[in-house]
Amino acid sequence: MPDSPLFTAAAIAVIMLAVAVVVGVGLKVIRSFRDLGTDAERATYNTLHAASRAGQHLRGGLHPAGAAKASKQLRALLGCDALAITDTDAVLAWDGAAEELRPSLMRLAEEVLTTGRTVVVAVGYPSAAKPDHGNHDFSAVIAPIRAGTRVVGSVAALAPAAGAGLVRATSEVADWIAAQLELAELESSRTLLMEAEVRALRAQISPHFIYNSLNAIASFINTDPARARELVVEFADFTRYSFRRHGDFTTVAEELRCIDRYLLLERARFGERVQVSLRIAPEVLSTVIPFLSLQPLVENAVRHGLEAKEGPGHITICANDSGAFAEVTIEDDGVGMDPEHLRSVLAGHTDGVHVGLRNVDARLRQVYGDEHGLVIDTAPGEGTMITMRVPKSQPGHDA
Repeated sequence: MPDSPLFTAAAIAVIMLAVAVVVGVGLKVIRSFRDLGTDAERATYNTLHAASRAGQHLRGGLHPAGAAKASKQLRALLGCDALAITDTDAVLAWDGAAEELRPSLMRLAEEVLTTGRTVVVAVGYPSAAKPDHGNHDFSAVIAPIRAGTRVVGSVAALAPAAGAGLVRATSEVADWIAAQLELAELESSRTLLMEAEVRALRAQISPHFIYNSLNAIASFINTDPARARELVVEFADFTRYSFRRHGDFTTVAEELRCIDRYLLLERARFGERVQVSLRIAPEVLSTVIPFLSLQPLVENAVRHGLEAKEGPGHITICANDSGAFAEVTIEDDGVGMDPEHLRSVLAGHTDGVHVGLRNVDARLRQVYGDEHGLVIDTAPGEGTMITMRVPKSQPGHDA
């Protein structure tokens, strides 16, 4: 019976067992914190934790919002009464006591910003603003934040007395902030590099392809005006997509539409010499990929694989669902490439042909890591197969 003494006893036993498990887990958690060891080891952990949290707010550069959030962590790190971060023009953040002294800080920091040397100065309230109780004058350690040879800002730590330890620690914090700003500049440079590479791809497409497409269109103007008008529309759509000014990412579906227009224009030139097969899994069509990462691979197959081949050539484009990844392959039965020469091209040691492959390979590695570079199987006279694998889930990338 559900209400029998035996059932009640069993329920109580289960509850007691659950309580024991929870207590045991809690004790393990507490013990794990104690396992950090000595007070010095725990202090090291707390220091690294605070630095890590502050660093997240400075990766966007030296701006008021990030500086304000980082200053809270850095003041706790230094154990000072107040901490301020400035650029060369103004106080960006102030955390802690005595914010009434904020207007005078830039005057006190002028020497630091000019000479790049750490200074210790006395900071006192104006007589009219000084509180009636206690000693509220401070010593301020002001250290420069350098970017290379330039001073781009300063850190000021305020305390009742500035010992050698606070002076040294404030200078180290300023150097640490400088390192975070360098990382922010590197990230910005990486973004600019990616944009430059997209522009390089667009420039690569322009001269050869546009010239040949216009010649192909012109050849139909008298013999087949309707076909010429169709090709003009396709050419306009292709160039509009290729030269768009927004976004570093697109989708597999958009890139395949661009490829379709590209191949339509190339078939106007080559006729039946260019044959194409597509095998596309619908579930990968929405996968985000870097802008202009597939079209240059198809263009490489046409220009360097089939154009130099006698007779017709075949290109197969496949996009498959591979678990957490979308896998795209572009295969041609053209003239192929020498593998050693290809390695030299991808390493950036050889200029000229196949620059599109190098640009796409470099961008994939920059965005997703070295393990996501192009995989290329080729040999002279054996055609070429290019494989690209990208994650299907990319929360930080918008098409």
